[in-house]
Amino acid sequence: MTAAHTPFWLAGRQATGDAAFDVTNSYDGRLVGTVSVPTEAQVEEAVSAAHAIREEFAATPAHVRAKALNHVADRLGERTEEIARLISAENGKPIKWARGEVGRAVSVFRFAAEEARRWNSGEAQRLDTDLGGTGRLALTRRIPKGVVLGIAPFNFPLNLSAHKVAPAIAVGAPIILKPAPATPLSSLLLGELLAETDLPAGSWSVLPVPNDRMPALVQDERLPVISFTGSGPVGYAIMDSVPRKHCTLELGGNGAAVVLADYASEADLDWAASRIATFSNYQGGQSCISVQRVIADAAVYDRLLPKIVAAVEAQVTGDPADDATDVGPLVSEDAAKRVESWVNEAVDAGATLRTGGKRDGATYAPTVLTDVPADTTIACEEVFGPVLTVTKVDGEDAAFAAVNDSKYGLQAGVFTHDLQAAFRAHRALEVGGVVIGDAPSYRADQMPYGGAKQSGVGREGVRYAMDDYTYERVLVLTGLAL
Repeated sequence: MTAAHTPFWLAGRQATGDAAFDVTNSYDGRLVGTVSVPTEAQVEEAVSAAHAIREEFAATPAHVRAKALNHVADRLGERTEEIARLISAENGKPIKWARGEVGRAVSVFRFAAEEARRWNSGEAQRLDTDLGGTGRLALTRRIPKGVVLGIAPFNFPLNLSAHKVAPAIAVGAPIILKPAPATPLSSLLLGELLAETDLPAGSWSVLPVPNDRMPALVQDERLPVISFTGSGPVGYAIMDSVPRKHCTLELGGNGAAVVLADYASEADLDWAASRIATFSNYQGGQSCISVQRVIADAAVYDRLLPKIVAAVEAQVTGDPADDATDVGPLVSEDAAKRVESWVNEAVDAGATLRTGGKRDGATYAPTVLTDVPADTTIACEEVFGPVLTVTKVDGEDAAFAAVNDSKYGLQAGVFTHDLQAAFRAHRALEVGGVVIGDAPSYRADQMPYGGAKQSGVGREGVRYAMDDYTYERVLVLTGLAL
């Protein structure tokens, strides 16, 4: 190995393996870094260390875990620009969105520090409500299930790694983090910050293991919890292969933004168009909750559509390192070619191309389609690119039915001023989250986040992930004078 190769983190220390792979910038093809790959023996060492320390780590005082989490939050904040540049380089994300990602990761670690101090305070329950429980008191605590295998995606390489690592540390569960092959550098930098803390050796590792070697890790009985963010086919294949493990799956979506008839002033429609245009194209559309479908009431459709097209055309496409850029490249040219093929399929089937529809290498122009046939790929699947479809419907019931006419159910946005309509949407829409007055792309990192139907299983959001990583254990005390 040469000095230029980025090492990985094995049981809290830097290490290098016998092989390496290159990380390139999808915008200009330049080399961003070369990452060392752990050998099978090194992976085994990391798993063994995590398994061996699980009881010790679970017993670590809360203040120790909180201090470590706060340290990472502080250091992320201090190095925001450096880390944002790294994310932008390896991911192709416009720098302004990369800075936002670092800021969110700061919050995730800070939230986790706060929760670590509150965690496991215990809940007491009197059991003398029946005769047989006289003098008995139950005390319930949450206990880590064991080592967590966190599998992170490429689209938010830092923040979605944070959403796996921070809750694990907060509850005292060792974690092995596997970053996406396209974007491992920001996760490895996160390891650098974890190494500055007093967390016990073995409690965490960051291993850039190739995807073809992951089945062995997934099957390892010493890793009872799997937290995966990525595609539906891969996520469900993981869960099907280990039915006795606890799996949290954050999968795909095809987020819908509904614009109801009461959202009708010029200011309303300008706001809706602006938010829809921004959040169908941010991250190059590579977000599970980006706007893919607009479902507009017929009463506002004809005025809304040209505003959406104009707002989409105003998105600045270009070099992700430029502060002025709104839309950068996709993660690879192959990803852009797939998006191109789906758009072409829809147009060939009768869809109307309102703007966009052009590819330049890994960059795909922000695109708006109308009249999209319901059986086309882009109408049914997650495009994961800067493409938006707009559909006219008659009334609220038809709009909500259109949202639900999907195998996905992650989040939906509903533009309305009607509080009753907001509650009807919350009841009717088969999704994990409903955002009123905005696009479906809003996510606060402390809120429960996850989907229904084929959008996944379980919830992220720091405290909710902590629940997923633990189980309730009851202590019954006998002979007490209650």
